[in-house]
Amino acid sequence: MRARPRPRRLLRKIEARARMKEEVLAPVGPELRPHQIIMRPLITEKGTHQSTHANHRAYAFKVCRHANKAQIKWAVQELFGVRVEAVRTQQHIGKKRRYRFRVGTMSNWKKAIVKLHPEDRIEFF
Repeated sequence: MRARPRPRRLLRKIEARARMKEEVLAPVGPELRPHQIIMRPLITEKGTHQSTHANHRAYAFKVCRHANKAQIKWAVQELFGVRVEAVRTQQHIGKKRRYRFRVGTMSNWKKAIVKLHPEDRIEFF
């Protein structure tokens, strides 16, 4: 019965964990510019309410599926010149659609809800 693991085994575990972290943190897909990350704003009744209400200050965008939260935050700050407090993302799976006798699927897409600093606003119209 051993009191603690052998040093070699422990070192191998630490190295393996470090490799796994590097793989997870590596960006997926190509390097993107701000106008490639933010595709378009989502103008809906709910989104309009969230953007005009003082407590929410949230704007919804359709974004590139490969972009992460840090890239989305950077892109919004670059394109609109505002300060971003938080970013929430959602993955939308494409729905099945029929055309005559064929069944197809719409493409998957990603939605980002960006919360701004209380003093900042984005004017779309």
